[in-house]
Amino acid sequence: MTFLRQPTRAGVRDAAAKIAAILPPTPLFKSEIKGMAVAFKAESLQPVGAFKIRGAWHRLTALDDAARARGVVAFSSGNHAQGIAWAARKLGMAATIVMPHDAPAVKRDATLALGAEVVGYDRATESREGIAARLAEARGATLVPSFDDPWIIEGQGSAGVEAAAQMARAGSGEPTHVVVPCGGGGLAAGLALALPDTLMTVVEPEGWDDMARSLEAGWIESVGLDAPPTACDSLQTQRVSPLTFDVLSRQGVQGVAVSEAETAAAQRWAVERLRLVIEPGGAVALAALLGGRIALEPGMLVLLSGGNVDPAAYARVLAG
Repeated sequence: MTFLRQPTRAGVRDAAAKIAAILPPTPLFKSEIKGMAVAFKAESLQPVGAFKIRGAWHRLTALDDAARARGVVAFSSGNHAQGIAWAARKLGMAATIVMPHDAPAVKRDATLALGAEVVGYDRATESREGIAARLAEARGATLVPSFDDPWIIEGQGSAGVEAAAQMARAGSGEPTHVVVPCGGGGLAAGLALALPDTLMTVVEPEGWDDMARSLEAGWIESVGLDAPPTACDSLQTQRVSPLTFDVLSRQGVQGVAVSEAETAAAQRWAVERLRLVIEPGGAVALAALLGGRIALEPGMLVLLSGGNVDPAAYARVLAG
């Protein structure tokens, strides 16, 4: 997808102002890991249970009246779906979401409850991008990708503006190192624009760490055909976007991968120490710190990006 504009820091600031006008800041919690104080931004407590509401609102409010009347089409395993559905309902727009048949039922049901139409597809044999593009063309609707879009990136970056202000008010100063879950890189790229002087590490599930490998190689690499199963449904992106890759590579961002066991341990730690329900994909940044994948240092900020768990799977995680 080609755009006439790039995501910018000014765009992030505009998005932050838009979000602040309709939603309160998500809480910033503090706790210790191995004796080091760490700040945690609880995006899991957004109205749709994930940060995706930010980019969705910034994107849909940027559409003119004619485009709003024709509606939007998006593709998502669930969190972007809910963000788009929430924003579309608030703006009185029609929304169609292409979702994999194996998406968690809690995410599909929540998307439907917000008034969106859901079109299913087979993740292994069909292209969600292709299906969504055909639907958008047939209906004259605007296609809204989950990360390959400058407005989406800017909207997600509003979380960084909020977190920095919260840390400053708490007397913690600017964040020195942001650790963030990464699928397609929309949240990470937005945070990089919001906090350009801050070290950043993106975290992905093992076998799905295409952003980390791309940043190390200097060019975009796809997920391998033999990628293992992962509980992190929200991070199963086959290939990152040039938009997100460009922002992160220019800032010198690095990446690490965590195991399924480390992710589950992070989910348990979050409920025990922070009293927060965090989905697997939302817990990988925390998992990287708990598992020693990233060295602890003062001023660290961790994004807990989503909390839309499958109840049965979450119960098994808590049982250990």
